[in-house]
Amino acid sequence: EKTGAEIEIFLLRELNRELRLWDVLVDPARKIRIGNKLYFGDDDLLVAEVIDNTTSRGRTLRFLFDGSYEEFKEALFRMGETPLPRWVREKVEPEDAERYQTIFARHEGAVAAPTAGMHFSKHLMKRMEIRGIDRAFVTLHVGLGNFRTVDVEDLSKHKMDSEQYIVTDEAAEAVNAAKREGRKVVSIGTTVMRTLETVVSTHGMIKPMEGWTNKFIFCPYEFSVPNALVTNFHLPYSTQLMMVAAFGGYECVMNAYKAAREEGYRFGTYGDAMLIL
Repeated sequence: EKTGAEIEIFLLRELNRELRLWDVLVDPARKIRIGNKLYFGDDDLLVAEVIDNTTSRGRTLRFLFDGSYEEFKEALFRMGETPLPRWVREKVEPEDAERYQTIFARHEGAVAAPTAGMHFSKHLMKRMEIRGIDRAFVTLHVGLGNFRTVDVEDLSKHKMDSEQYIVTDEAAEAVNAAKREGRKVVSIGTTVMRTLETVVSTHGMIKPMEGWTNKFIFCPYEFSVPNALVTNFHLPYSTQLMMVAAFGGYECVMNAYKAAREEGYRFGTYGDAMLIL
């Protein structure tokens, strides 16, 4: 409104369903102020008002929409695009909206895909089932913190963004049964690892819970639940790489990364994966 500036809005978190309140990122952030109205679409179907500046880049928006909640969400999905990471966008293809998703995704809420899970196809899941490999599903809504590099020398001073998790009774029982029977518990990705290490009890068993976690795992750390990890090759200075180094051992993981670079493995979102036993 008034300035005609073009900006990008990244929807991060729904704060209030009835009031249509959302935490968002704005790029470029300097273009808007509290009270500004934002118009989306050629017919201005969606209008949002800036009601708060939460961080240097973040904002809280109130969408002004007269229809039902279902109509509002339909408009968001119709007008919005899949929020691919910037280093993927240059090669965006029409099927990315489907590819940038795990086959077992169920609950809306993450701002990025948990990339280790993207290596699993329905065919692979069936082969695992035939071989008697049990599986359990937990939810961790990947947050913005996954894209922030660590810029402090003292890692204990790094602050992780809180992420919402859900561990059901069924998932907890499946993991605990495997631990009681001495079977391997394989974490598919750092998101699963952070979830399990958040809900573990003092006895080494996990508890069915829902909540928010800002757990940051780095060396040295004694893991209580998983004893194997499938994970992508992560980017430098990332919290994911630090967690992987804590799990696999710094020297071992760095040697694996050196080999990955020499062999031309792919890093990041659509990259290759490694199995740490």
